[in-house]
Amino acid sequence: MPQLPVDQFYLYLKHLLSGLIMVGLFAAVYVRFTPFHEMPLIRRGCTAAALSLAGAILGFSLTVASSILHNDHYLMFVAWGTLAAVVQVAAYLLIERSLPEMKAAIEANNMAMGALMGTVSLVVGVINAACLS
Repeated sequence: MPQLPVDQFYLYLKHLLSGLIMVGLFAAVYVRFTPFHEMPLIRRGCTAAALSLAGAILGFSLTVASSILHNDHYLMFVAWGTLAAVVQVAAYLLIERSLPEMKAAIEANNMAMGALMGTVSLVVGVINAACLS
């Protein structure tokens, strides 16, 4: 059975851990920009908040994955991932302005609004990821 070269294993770990850290940091920053508090809402069973946050995290994760796949240099992967986070937050801020009733709807567990917010974030992430290929 062929052995995985040690340098490739370390490169794998470097990208894996960096990607997970980037997703965690993105989630922490993202919830600071939203006008509602996702985690307490989710703990209370608010599906709308979970859908909205899940779409944002999935959308950003797709871009991180695309950045890993398409960048030969580690710093470029990090740079494009960071730009992707900015784009995701900017997309959220634009939608928030377009839907002033969104905060109240999410807090009221309006699943349609949560699904819309999550879907928009996912779509932005897919397009963002495609731009890196």
